[in-house]
Amino acid sequence: MSTASGLSPHRPSRLRRARWLLAAAWSATLVLQGAAADPLPARNGYPTQPIRFVSPFPPGGGNDATARLVTTRLAEITGQPAVVDNRGGAGGNIGAKAVADARADGYTVLTSQVSIMAVNPALYAAPGFDPVKNFVPITQINAAPLALVVEANSPLKSFADLAAKAKASPGKLTYATPGNGTLSHLVGVVLQKDNGVDMTHVPYKGAGPALTDLLGGQVDVLVTSTASVAGMVQSGKLRVLAVTSPRRIGVFAKAPTLEELGYANARFEDWYGFFAPAGTPPERVAYLNEAIVRTLHLPEVNRQVTDGGSEVVANTPEAFAAQLRQDIERWSRIVKLSGARAD
Repeated sequence: MSTASGLSPHRPSRLRRARWLLAAAWSATLVLQGAAADPLPARNGYPTQPIRFVSPFPPGGGNDATARLVTTRLAEITGQPAVVDNRGGAGGNIGAKAVADARADGYTVLTSQVSIMAVNPALYAAPGFDPVKNFVPITQINAAPLALVVEANSPLKSFADLAAKAKASPGKLTYATPGNGTLSHLVGVVLQKDNGVDMTHVPYKGAGPALTDLLGGQVDVLVTSTASVAGMVQSGKLRVLAVTSPRRIGVFAKAPTLEELGYANARFEDWYGFFAPAGTPPERVAYLNEAIVRTLHLPEVNRQVTDGGSEVVANTPEAFAAQLRQDIERWSRIVKLSGARAD
């Protein structure tokens, strides 16, 4: 039956259903592409131009990837482009100094990490910056433990096996790290000095070559970031003996923590975080904190951080400043204990 207009009486319901299906499809697309970010309006005329995020390492590394993960979505929140500027060299010191010397106007931000802010000042005679005097913390992005891993067919089935062999034959086991003075190296120093787990350090130029030699049987153990081995742990190519976090996490949940096993001073966490030059107006630091924290809580950003074996932190500038002070005190002591120097 048709109405006077010639339209079926069922047409409106069909239109509603079509619209509903279209809306559902669009919603599904948003979920797949990433939920839309709530914009944060400018405050007191800030920001009105692109914000530059300095990554103090070359493109392709963890610092660069973290900066790009955040800035890609941050621009949606601030309404201004967020540009990554790679300034590599001297273990991150060159990029850090560039930000320390930049205008304190909220348009230059350092993507840093614990090795730059807490280790380098003790490792280098003249890093070119003071992590407390030259910077204002914005927020800590994540907390990531290190992992002690072996090749899947290694006779070392647990950390207890490793500790027993290291104590029975001091210096016979070898542990690979991404280099002298890295967090991985310093974890090995603490295990030896404070816990009697005596292994020979084999430094490499990066985690990649160290991992290659571990898989090839040239070294016994690799100490490295969880992010660099998460994929191989999931695929079964590597076995995790222990992690340095305060609790078990993510894809490493089957592995015990060193604290859980009773080892002293064995909680170590790497982190990435954002810093502004000292003197940046507090209201601009507060704006950046809110915008970045919103970005880190977006489901797809949060998931990418946690998939690498990290936990999102997204804290206040005050809490991050307190964490930094603790880390500087602790890591400077460990660097001195190790005797490592970078220049």
